[in-house]
Amino acid sequence: MSDENLQVLLARRPTGWVEAADLRLHSAPIPEPADGEVLVRNLWLSLDPYMRGRMSDAKSYAEPVALGAVMVGGTAGEVLRSRHPDFRAGDKVVGMLGWQLYGCAPGKALAKVDASRVPLQAYLGTLGMPGVTAWYGLNRICEPRPGETVVVTAASGAVGSVVGQIAKARGCRVVGVAGGPAKCRYVTDELGFDACVDYKAGQLGADLRAALGEGFDCLFENVGGEIFDRLLALARPFARIALCGTISDYNATEPYPMRNVRAVLVSRLKLQGFIVSDHMECWPQALGELAALAVAGKLRWRESVAEGLASAPQAFIGMLRGENFGKQLVRLG
Repeated sequence: MSDENLQVLLARRPTGWVEAADLRLHSAPIPEPADGEVLVRNLWLSLDPYMRGRMSDAKSYAEPVALGAVMVGGTAGEVLRSRHPDFRAGDKVVGMLGWQLYGCAPGKALAKVDASRVPLQAYLGTLGMPGVTAWYGLNRICEPRPGETVVVTAASGAVGSVVGQIAKARGCRVVGVAGGPAKCRYVTDELGFDACVDYKAGQLGADLRAALGEGFDCLFENVGGEIFDRLLALARPFARIALCGTISDYNATEPYPMRNVRAVLVSRLKLQGFIVSDHMECWPQALGELAALAVAGKLRWRESVAEGLASAPQAFIGMLRGENFGKQLVRLG
């Protein structure tokens, strides 16, 4: 074990698009666990869109990362030393230890996972927060019924890919929206969506109308901006919309000028934003159902993997620009 802990700190708050200089590498001593704590060697780091919001000091649902502090992030790793009775060296755990190689946390902030049947990093994606996000938004907000049409934006991503597969299992027609022909082929050929619209093809409005015909009943929205605005106009009466994210404007200095908000009234839409951490009571059921599907081979996912903590800033910027394919991870060990 090295005697240094490599970390990525928030160096400055971005204005517009994140730049590499907004983050900086830092070397610190490896921490020692206090009573009730566990020292973990992080093996995987999750990169997620919500982190862009934590870099800003604008009002939000969570406190921003302080300047000079370790960037927030989900991790999966191995226990090195434990001063908590429920953990021992060698246990595989997931937690929120941030962008660093080593971290200490109270035992209650960590969850032991079984990496013998699925890869450890899956607990940061399909069997972790993104998977539960997909499960909650679809099941508790959209509430799709067999035969209904479900639209999923960012359909090839960590959340959208799970949403579509669950919706198909419920007997729905599923239409994805993704960027580029390769991602659209993956969404239809491997994930089993019925259709996928390439928003980069230059004819978004016409392609959405062609794919949706008489409209949609449920929308799982991850992107916002123009895609969301155009989809609002295609909603059937009483459609349900789970607003999970608006990644298209996370780096914008001005919000997208929405034109079709009136459709919420005219079509009597249910539009609900949600943060999955507000619904921890649902996590056991969601994770149990997702794990059963994964072990049975009925849930597919794809990963983009950057190597080493030093690559995390550029991988994060690439993810915000849509350059990743599936769940964006950093392999730390």
